[in-house]
Formats: sequence, structure tokens, C-alpha cells
Amino acid sequence: MGDTIESVEGLFEDTANGPRLLGSRCATCSTPYFPRSSGCHNPDCDLSKMEDTYLGPKGRIWSLSVQTYPPPPPVVSNDPFEPFAAAMVDLEEGLRVLGRIVCDDPGQVNVGDEVELVIAPLGNDADGREVVSWQFKPV
Repeated sequence: MGDTIESVEGLFEDTANGPRLLGSRCATCSTPYFPRSSGCHNPDCDLSKMEDTYLGPKGRIWSLSVQTYPPPPPVVSNDPFEPFAAAMVDLEEGLRVLGRIVCDDPGQVNVGDEVELVIAPLGNDADGREVVSWQFKPV
């Protein structure tokens, strides 16, 4: 087996407290952003002062869909393809994030389910490297 690589560098990290998304928050109005933002986009904010922050790990599924066919490249998926759930998750920090759901049966995942952030494999790239990304698992 080859190396393990991140799907996109700089979006998540496995910290001492577990996996976290790498986001930012405006110190003036507390608006959170993922991925990180260099400026606040809240029209009611008087002063854009951004700080890096960790986001996650807890959330609740706001909406979801089950992917029943292989997505086109450059998306990495298992070979052979296995259906998976993708969900919009409301994080406790006040924003929604899209992510795959790690579970044995995507048909058993429901809107309103509690989930937590994990770093898990998506599949292998053309060079045989395992590609990992943030995902969510039911709790």
C-alpha cells in the first residue's frame, strides 16, 4: 500500500483533542467560516478581524442524500464503488458543512441524527495512495 494523503491540504487536522476542521471566526461579530476566510463577509459587521479557529467535532444532520453511483473524477471513491451518504451538518459553532457519512448502511442515516467529525479514507488515487478527508459518523 502507498502513502496516505489529504484530499485537500489545510482544511482539517487531527489534534490532541481529535479531528477538527480548520476555520476562522471574526473576533468582532463571532461569525464562523469554513474554510478559513481572510475577511468577514457579514454585512452587519463593522470591523473585520479574523482569527483562526478549530471547528467541530459535534454536529447534527440538517439534510442528506445517498450517492448510489460513482461520482466523476476528480472525486475519489472506493473501487468497487459502494453507495455512501453525504450530508449537510449543522456544527455547534453555528455553520453548516458538507461531508460524507461513515456508516455501514447509508439508508439508516436520518435528518436530525447526531454526528461527530472523523478523518477517514475516501479511496485510493491513481498512484495507489490512500486519500483521507473529514467525514462524519453517527454517534
